[in-house]
Amino acid sequence: MVKHIKTPITKEIIKTLRAGDSVLISGIIYTARDAAHERMVNDFKNGKAFPVDLTDNVIYYAGPCPAKPGEVIGSCGPTTAGRMDAYTPLLLDNGLGAMIGKGARDKSVVDAMKRNCAVYFGATGGAGALIAQCIKEAQVVAYDDLGTEAVRKLRVEDFPAVVLIDCMGNDIYKIGRAKYRKIQGRQDV
Repeated sequence: MVKHIKTPITKEIIKTLRAGDSVLISGIIYTARDAAHERMVNDFKNGKAFPVDLTDNVIYYAGPCPAKPGEVIGSCGPTTAGRMDAYTPLLLDNGLGAMIGKGARDKSVVDAMKRNCAVYFGATGGAGALIAQCIKEAQVVAYDDLGTEAVRKLRVEDFPAVVLIDCMGNDIYKIGRAKYRKIQGRQDV
């Protein structure tokens, strides 16, 4: 069963999501990649506010391609989330509700997710052109000088994702490996 969720993504919604759940997300999400994350964290540590209110919001780890004439946005596939791991705990501790990316997260991120009741969604790598069809509006809201890595505000409808790590720390990557080991009778995977 696919769960339809709207942003902002409240703690009440997050608590209902489990690793492996399929979701369709509608509402406002923000893009930010490593350069934007580094700047946000450095600015925050120097007393500046984040460029957007993180409270219950979703950051999509993506740097979209430029839009072709008549399109809202170009291809907009997920970036490997691990590139943001050094910055993510601070953002979670300051209200970020969810992230969308691809790939595993380190322990510090999972611990911060559990501490702050947050969720990590996965989007399908290589499906950026299809994902772009879910994006109905896009505008740069911060760090325009970063080009494709600028922070963008996106209005999305039925953005497809899977809960990779839920707010209790259940991790679909670890669950999948454990099932495989059990089926294969292996301990080395």
